[in-house]
Amino acid sequence: QVQLVESGGGSVQAGGSLRLSCAASGYSARSNCMGWFRQAPGEAREAVAAIYPGGISPVYVDSVKGRFTISQDNAKNTVYLQMNSLKSDDTAMYYCAAGGAVPSSRCRGAGYWGQGTQVTVTS
Repeated sequence: QVQLVESGGGSVQAGGSLRLSCAASGYSARSNCMGWFRQAPGEAREAVAAIYPGGISPVYVDSVKGRFTISQDNAKNTVYLQMNSLKSDDTAMYYCAAGGAVPSSRCRGAGYWGQGTQVTVTS
């Protein structure tokens, strides 16, 4: 059974930082596409960052480039999203995604989602 469990969300002032974690079980994060999405109230879910197997460079949505970094710890089977210089526009529920849920032609097979972790940025 595949499980993706997010943690690390919370409330932070604008300009602050948070690190989100996505712990995978029953699934190899290092061998598959992994990504982060977010969804603000009343908005569509948006792909934020993705990391791919085989050393391919991660990708980011333009609005977070230079501020967010996706990485993974293979020993812990965990993917992270380091978020710096947070803005009020970053306020959303953040979801971890894996496999076919990551929007790329190189990401195939079944898709998986975590339950989300809330990030609130206050000004």
